[in-house]
Amino acid sequence: MTAPSRVADDYLDARLTERRNPRSATIDTASSLEIVDLIGAEDATVPIAVARAREAIARAVDLIEAAFRAGGRLVYVGAGTSGRLGVLDAAECPPTFGTPPEMVAGVIAGGYPALVKSVEGAEDDVNAGLGEMDARRIGPDDVVVGIAASGTTPFVRAALSRAQTLGARTVIVSCSEPPKLLRDTCDVCIVVAVGPEIVTGSTRMKAGTATKLVLNTLTTGAMIRIGKTYGNLMVDLRAWNDKLVDRSQRIVMETTGLGREDARSVIQSAEGKVKTAIVIARRGVSRDDAERLLEEHGGRLREIVGDPPPVRSA
Repeated sequence: MTAPSRVADDYLDARLTERRNPRSATIDTASSLEIVDLIGAEDATVPIAVARAREAIARAVDLIEAAFRAGGRLVYVGAGTSGRLGVLDAAECPPTFGTPPEMVAGVIAGGYPALVKSVEGAEDDVNAGLGEMDARRIGPDDVVVGIAASGTTPFVRAALSRAQTLGARTVIVSCSEPPKLLRDTCDVCIVVAVGPEIVTGSTRMKAGTATKLVLNTLTTGAMIRIGKTYGNLMVDLRAWNDKLVDRSQRIVMETTGLGREDARSVIQSAEGKVKTAIVIARRGVSRDDAERLLEEHGGRLREIVGDPPPVRSA
């Protein structure tokens, strides 16, 4: 059987994320191991594509750092997989960096139900994109990051447009060249060209992986810049479960030389704040004085207690 003839190429899509991948054209005849190998080979190209966007990612980190220092917020906006990844990254910030929930927020087209089930037509709702920016009172101190694998999602484009009108800085994260209007109006365009997907248009795959890498870097980079780590130690974590309680005690033990019981005691005197506990133990000051020192030094422990201990292997 021959392939159907075409009078025109109207079925072809200019968006990189919608093109067919020639390397997976016969994947429906492949064995399980061949499928695993092919997907793995495609996934291995993603970090390389992300690295090519390093300068744009760094510029976005600088914007987000400035927003945080001004008391502003980072707000992710996306639909489908892109929206879920934004919400996920935002949700991980409070336990990791001790931030208030509103400091990094995720907006997904279709709202909460869209996190667990596709909401038909939500990504095309321009008015909803506009309304989300108004409802969240986006302003000049904020950074809005639109996430759209194809670069064309109407909900995201509308939200970015409204955010710009409200004075916010804007960033687009895409895996395909965005429309010229977004290029011209967004402060930063992060384009990670991962190429066509294994299954055509399934942007939950390479595009989703690339997006998660970028979002991880944006928040982690900005949090490090505002003093949320001590070296590479997670000193502003919130100990909300047994694993994090143990981690907080081990961090205090490592950075102060205290034993487990003394570390637990100083954390308790610091009302659960690991960073404050380290200052109390290292400087021999009260909780109030430790908090004052942290405020004076912008939360940067290195400036208060010196360098962290060297890394030791287990």
